[in-house]
Amino acid sequence: MTFTRGFTAEVRKGLLNVVAGWREVLVNLITFPVFYLLIVLFMGRGQLRAELLLPALLGMMALTFIHEQVNRMFWGYLGDIQSGVLEQTYLTPLPSSALILGRQVAAAIAALPTALAVLATGAVVIHAQGGRVPFDARVIVPLAAIVVGTCGLALVLCGLTLVFKRIEIITQLSVAVYAIVGGTLVPLAAMPDAVAAVSRLAVPIAPGVEAMRDILIGGHTLTDLPSGWGLGWLLIQPLLILTAGSIAFNRLEHLAKRRGTLGRP
Repeated sequence: MTFTRGFTAEVRKGLLNVVAGWREVLVNLITFPVFYLLIVLFMGRGQLRAELLLPALLGMMALTFIHEQVNRMFWGYLGDIQSGVLEQTYLTPLPSSALILGRQVAAAIAALPTALAVLATGAVVIHAQGGRVPFDARVIVPLAAIVVGTCGLALVLCGLTLVFKRIEIITQLSVAVYAIVGGTLVPLAAMPDAVAAVSRLAVPIAPGVEAMRDILIGGHTLTDLPSGWGLGWLLIQPLLILTAGSIAFNRLEHLAKRRGTLGRP
């Protein structure tokens, strides 16, 4: 019961923060779709080329989600540390697992509107050019993989925040890396083999983006994905990242407790 109440409270608190910051949400609902269109214009040399709209849309949706989810987790933790709220939470019987899980769920939900705004913008532009955005229920599998892997990354960054506090540059740099070499805007198949291999290993959204393109653009099934390392890796990679993130967060959390730095800004 303690876990359930704590989890529910964290989700509720996270969503209330989103509502309270509706202006920021509104700005994101505008800027990310515009950024998507600018990216396509840049790649198309000033034209919204039909062959670029859908591949870039799938990558931009994943990039938007990981940016929003990771940043909401990071800034939420940093804000609670600086205000002393986090230290008070650890003095209660509330399990820290309920705290982190509730925040993860709230951050994932809060990231959806911006990602959906990018999707809606892409669908409108593609439809205006006489095309359509295909749908296949099997795309739910790579979407779930992206969410799980992103949660693992957020755990690592939040654990680092507990110990080092000032790591804003890492969160911003990580998103820039995903945009450049994560397969979101440029397919990994067009990159050097070594870069593509590292991205498929370490970038949470890379296998999911490749799988979505194979399914929705290439018409392939989950069992014959030609890009990347197949269905097995699509399922295993996010679980490995989530496990690694859980272990890293647990150890960094214990380190912060031992040093007494949970409430130190």
